[in-house]
Amino acid sequence: MKIYLFYHSVISDWNHGNAHFLRGIITSLQLKGHSVRVYEPQNGWSLKNLVQQEGLKAYDQFQAYYPFHDSVFYNEEKFAPEKIIADADMVIVHEWTNPQVIKKIGDYKAINDHFTLLFHDTHHRMISDRENMSNLSLKDYDGILAFGDSLKSLYVESGFTKPVWTWHEAADDHVFYPRDSETKEGDLVWIGNWGEDERTEELTEFIIEPMRKLGIKASFYGVRYPDHAIELLEKANIQYKGWLPNFKVPEIFSKYKVTVHVPRRPYVKMLPGIPTIRPFEALACGIPLISSLWTDSEHLFTPGKDYLEAANGKEMEKQLERVLSDETLSQSLSKHGLNTIRQKHTCNHRVNELLGIVNTIEKYKQKANTNLLEITSKLL
Repeated sequence: MKIYLFYHSVISDWNHGNAHFLRGIITSLQLKGHSVRVYEPQNGWSLKNLVQQEGLKAYDQFQAYYPFHDSVFYNEEKFAPEKIIADADMVIVHEWTNPQVIKKIGDYKAINDHFTLLFHDTHHRMISDRENMSNLSLKDYDGILAFGDSLKSLYVESGFTKPVWTWHEAADDHVFYPRDSETKEGDLVWIGNWGEDERTEELTEFIIEPMRKLGIKASFYGVRYPDHAIELLEKANIQYKGWLPNFKVPEIFSKYKVTVHVPRRPYVKMLPGIPTIRPFEALACGIPLISSLWTDSEHLFTPGKDYLEAANGKEMEKQLERVLSDETLSQSLSKHGLNTIRQKHTCNHRVNELLGIVNTIEKYKQKANTNLLEITSKLL
């Protein structure tokens, strides 16, 4: 198949977690023999910030890790789908895409039904920006891919007439796998972006304060850390090491003994059951994981075996002490979590699900066309 993907960026993961999953999906599709092309807007926010901060060397690093991945840049105002997707077999449009581009692709589909068209939602805007999401022109799309059952339910409850499938994120196991490291640089590493203070309280309770009290050696990686956040880390004797390309995360994980997951508030409260991609990637690398509480309503993992849970800061302290002092527990978590990823949460698993969805759509279309022919023949 010729597959065209419209996403914010595959090149840049600067405060752009969707790039993680997208890269793995492209790799898995290519390995199955499909032709994949990514279209991203000119002057995209994430790539622009990445180049401003890291320079063109960041693009060179990306190409070194993903030599068969690249993007075609398009002008959103001048976008003409007939010049781009005329030979497409499948098109996926991500929810960060400009609404006018979303509409133009749908309008083209309405009179050129030679491909499968899917809308991919990996965010919380169906709750946080419901009005604008409801105004998106998706009537000519074949269906919606939602990255969790709770998000899928929102589309169904909102009266969207198109089918909605749950399509979880997953780990790219061609990049995220256990690495050997002769020496450790510290006890704990946390990799994540600070953002707009939407989880300052949680990060302070579940990581910064436990680190300070335990006196263990810890490091933070990520972007958009305001001055007051860096001051908090310094007071807790935590090293802030800045931006880290996502494809280098496995190497960093191998140099620490444990990591922590602190879900963003919108996902915990408004979209339960969606862990985001970080736990998938940590478990795929075989590093023991401790998470603040989130509701695994879809039974993606097995708490207590894949990872440990902590309901508050005191519990986090205890769980960290357990993992750091008990090698048997640490190895058990590492092995069980890794097996869970390999059995059901790799990008290859998700590609198989995607191809199954496309097959279902094609069968439905064939059946609808057959029924239409039967009705027409009877009328004649």
